[in-house]
Order: sequence, then structure tokens, then C-alpha cells
Amino acid sequence: MTDLTTAIEARRPSLIQLTQDLIRIPTLNPPGRHYLDICEFLQARMAPQGWDCELVRAHGAPGDSETYPRWNIVARHKGARSGDCVHFNSHHDVVEVGHGWTRDPFGGELDGDRIYGRGSCDMKGGLAASIIAAEAFIAENPDHAGTVEISATADEESGGFGGVAYLAERGDFARVNHVIIPEPLHKDRICLGHRGVWWAEIETQGRIAHGSMPFLGDCAVRHMGAVLEEMEATLWPLLAGKHTEMPVIPDGARSSTLNINSIHGGASEPEADYTGLPAPCVPDRCRIVIDRRFLIEEDLAEVKAEVTALLEKVKAQRPSFRYEVRDLFEVIPSMTDRDAPVVRTTAAAIERVLGREAGYVVSPGTYDQKHIDRIGKLKNCIAYGPGVLDLAHQPDEWVGVQDMLDSARVMALVLDDLLG
Repeated sequence: MTDLTTAIEARRPSLIQLTQDLIRIPTLNPPGRHYLDICEFLQARMAPQGWDCELVRAHGAPGDSETYPRWNIVARHKGARSGDCVHFNSHHDVVEVGHGWTRDPFGGELDGDRIYGRGSCDMKGGLAASIIAAEAFIAENPDHAGTVEISATADEESGGFGGVAYLAERGDFARVNHVIIPEPLHKDRICLGHRGVWWAEIETQGRIAHGSMPFLGDCAVRHMGAVLEEMEATLWPLLAGKHTEMPVIPDGARSSTLNINSIHGGASEPEADYTGLPAPCVPDRCRIVIDRRFLIEEDLAEVKAEVTALLEKVKAQRPSFRYEVRDLFEVIPSMTDRDAPVVRTTAAAIERVLGREAGYVVSPGTYDQKHIDRIGKLKNCIAYGPGVLDLAHQPDEWVGVQDMLDSARVMALVLDDLLG
């Protein structure tokens, strides 16, 4: 470990610069800006060092267009001998800036041990750490076995369909044996997987009429009010009573949860420059989007049936009640076994680097492991990387330099154990 530790510590300035350079490319999603720029930047860095770099556009994926093409990069370094393939996957897209910043969101400012910027924690710091780890490992082991792969992929923040899902569909993970996703889940923790998710749109239907004579219409908003009232009375208490053995963090996420993502009924929102009044109409449509997170102990069909039963109960109480449910997005829970090779190797590396046993957690939300598991059919996958999860998507987001260095040391030791 001494040689690798020295090699990574010597790369501290390079790690800082790389992280800053990545933050300064504003890969905002939506809509998907500068995806090609960041992929070409990484290619320019890695290709001269012997990496075989492939730029992959996800043609036809959700969001892909000529204005905002979905670009990914996959870099491979083949060793001198046969062996396993270890793949580090990071998403390069970042969410909107939002309000409340006291730093330049794309400045990559270094202040003490912290580098600030949108995406610093989630997850350009993890991407930079994996690159530094791989560079140090290869420098110390030029005749290593197997293959090291690093990918920077699109659209994780909006489902990952233009990134990891696209790569998995074309078979990229068929050649891979071990995957580490450097999401910011603390440098001493191994994330084994995530809860499941079902997004759906529920629409209540009524009949339009003049607002001065609502008795001639049927108000869809009132129908939705009855749905929400029933959710408060029965569904949320039901979900709060469901608990999992998955080590989900934070503790509140160890129960099933339901979020009302949005609600809309009646006339469309007026244009920003419209100064008139709305038309007097009884709304004939009302829609909510629900975000249901479920546990590995639950079945997706059961999750959907609970909502259907609730709606049928409301229908029995309201003679004119009509509704429609539309599926938007669903992901089955994923959890890698603690005895999987990548888990054991990473746990041993954490103990060697940090001097304490690794913690094991599960993410409350999904990330790209879902595609590696479901489409790529590869269970030997974890999330491990620097950063504090609570900082993701926050104003003044930051990542610690020492955390990145420690995580890079762990990643390099994993490579050393699997390929050295």
C-alpha cells in the first residue's frame, strides 16, 4: 500500500485541478448542456496516457436531440495479462443551480480542504478520484492483469437512459466483472443498492361547466381532494408501518414512502406577461404525480394494487368519480450481497486505508446501479465514493480534498487486489 499511497498523494495537485476543471464544465441537466465538451475533455486527458477512449452518443434515448445530444465516454486500459475487468462509472451531468449560493456554482473554488461548485460532491469529485486512483495504480503496475475501465455517462439525474442504460443495452457490461460507482455516500461506507421506485400520474375526471353554475358540472379538483384525504387517512399510515431489513439511510427511509410530486387542475397556468383574470370554468381534469419508494420486501404489483384499492374505495363513495392511472417510471429494488467480490475487496481496502471497518448502507433513492443490475445482469456492483450525501443538490455544494484522496487510495487498493 505504501507505494500506491505515495503515488496518490503526489497527485494531490492533479486531483484538485481535475476536479476544478470538471466543475467548470456546466453539464446542466435538464436540458443536457456541454455533454460533448466534458467527454472530449476527458478524452484529451486520458488518450495520451494509453487509454482507449470511445465517445458514445445515445441516439434515440429520452432527451437526445441535435441541440442536446446525449454523449458518454468509455475509457479502457488493457493490461499485459488476462484477468478481470474493473469498471468505475460516474455520471457527468449535474442538476440545476437553484438559489442561495454564496460561491460561484461553476467556479471550482478551493477554500481550505473544500472544492465548491455544482456537481463537486455529486459526483465530479468521485469521477476525479477514480481517474487519479486508476492512473496511480497503472503507474505502479504497468504490467497489471485484466482491464481498467472508466466511464462518464449522461442523464443519471433524470433516469440514466441516455447514459448507463444505453451502454448496458448495447452490451458494454457483458465484459465487466466488477463495478464501482463513486456516488457521494461517505468514504467509509459501501452502498449495496437502493430502494425501488414507482412514479405514476393519477388523473381524476369531471365535467366542465360555467363557474357560476358548478352544479351543472363535476369538479375534478374536488374528486382529487377526496383522493388526497383518503391517502392521509389510510395510505400514509399503512406505509409508515412497513419496515425493511435493508440498511437504508437515513433512518426515515427504512419505511415505505410516498411523495406527491406535483398537482394540477383546471385551466393552464397563464403566460408570465398575462395580466387578466382566468375564465370561470369548473375543472374537468385534475392530475397528481406520485413518487412511491418501496422496499425489497415489497412486490411492485402489490404497491400498485394499494393505490388502485384506494381509488376504488373513493369511487364507491362518490357516484360520479372517474379516474385513470398512468405509469411513468418504475425500478425494482437492488441490493448486492455482502459476500460479493467487489464488496469484500472494497471493505478490506477501507479498513486498510482508514483503520476502521466499513459501514454498509442502501440509498433511499435510485442511481445507475439499477441499469447495471436490470439490463446489464451484473450483480457485482456497489456505490463507493467521496462526499457527503446530504450536500448533493444543495447550494454551496462542496467536496473535501482529503476525502477524495482517501477514496482514491481505497479505489487503487481495490484495483491492486483484483488486478495487481
